[in-house]
Amino acid sequence: MDAALRLGAADEAIAVLRETTPFGDASEALLARIAGIARRARYAAGARIYSADDAADDIFVVLSGRAEHVFKPEVGAREALRRVTRGGVFGWAGLLLGQTQRLATVTAIEPTEVLRIDTEALVGLLESEPLEGGHVMERFASMIQREFTLPALLAQVRRLSGPLTEEMSSLSLTLYRLSLWLRSPRPYLMLVGFALFLGFWYLAVEVWKLPRFREMPGLTNVVREWLSPSPTYGLSLYIAEYYQHIAMSVWRVAQGFFLATVLGVPVGLLLGWSRSFKEYVFPVFETLRPIPILAWVPLAIVMFIATESAVVYLAFLASFFATALNTMLGVESIDESYVRAANCLGADRWQVFRHVIIPGALPFIFTGLQISIGVSWFSLVAAEMVSGQYGLGYVIWTSYVMVRYPTIVIGMVTLGIVGYVTSALVRIAGDYLMEWRVRELALAER
Repeated sequence: MDAALRLGAADEAIAVLRETTPFGDASEALLARIAGIARRARYAAGARIYSADDAADDIFVVLSGRAEHVFKPEVGAREALRRVTRGGVFGWAGLLLGQTQRLATVTAIEPTEVLRIDTEALVGLLESEPLEGGHVMERFASMIQREFTLPALLAQVRRLSGPLTEEMSSLSLTLYRLSLWLRSPRPYLMLVGFALFLGFWYLAVEVWKLPRFREMPGLTNVVREWLSPSPTYGLSLYIAEYYQHIAMSVWRVAQGFFLATVLGVPVGLLLGWSRSFKEYVFPVFETLRPIPILAWVPLAIVMFIATESAVVYLAFLASFFATALNTMLGVESIDESYVRAANCLGADRWQVFRHVIIPGALPFIFTGLQISIGVSWFSLVAAEMVSGQYGLGYVIWTSYVMVRYPTIVIGMVTLGIVGYVTSALVRIAGDYLMEWRVRELALAER
């Protein structure tokens, strides 16, 4: 028995692991780690690999040859005898709940080479990759019941332990996805992108003084004004009024977004689910949707005598169209076979709507809500420029009128940061309500 796999044999081990039922869908990185803890072993024809009631300390994967796997009678397997060839996995009894001894006797019926994987080392490795690890354990359970015909009551595999398990909370799943993101090149490319943008701003305005950028506020002027305890134009991180503007804009967007969600999601569901409702409503919907938000400003002021109500209405309007349209597309994207399957199982129309249509549309709904919150900010700033008092749009417009150019940029950057945070909160809410999708994305390392 070799002490460990040589480097030259690692590719062969990974290739064979990919042919197995439990490890077939695992990532290349996980397969490489499993191959790293495996050892090669060779058995002559007729050699006993292990006997029933031996310690279940290793899992075996056949590289070449053939072995005969015979269950003990008391196990109750529907097929006591099974022959295992290349890519076959046996010796998995140590993965079962409460099981520490072999359930079968295995004999090489021709010269056979195998990978031996220490059971506890494998479990520890799978616990370090909880999402993929949980998937591997599920496939072990499926293989044991289907290929080895073991009774379902006995074929229950152990649960992975540790802070992240197969019952991970949505917060843990989100944090796991964050860790995958931090290990990828994306955050560092993002930082490079910001550095290039800020560097170009600085050079174009303050060094090269390009014609189109000559009158713009420079990067150093904006940062100095933003961080100054006594700002020249009266607005910085140290001024209470700055936070009043932020709070007022956030409150207006929250009201508009809440109304758009409460009304837009049901309307979108009905547009996608009911053909007659869509025939009545969708033509009107599509006629009103392209109208720019600024075109609604005069009517909003006429309709809502109070200026504040007009601003919230304008923040709501564009957000409503984005939410309803994406929800409708989500319903229409659902495969009709799911609806037919539910009908065949005896579900009535309301049960289909509740258990198939709404869950199936959720990814589109939350994509729409992320677009909706951004559109809501856009609409709000346009409304505040025209009719608002306080708010980031009000800051940007009055700073332009009063030639306070650094304050314009401060308002724009603040708007971008606050908008990003609100979009992130919508994504977190989506992760909480769609834990199944978070698992799928995390397994795909996205």
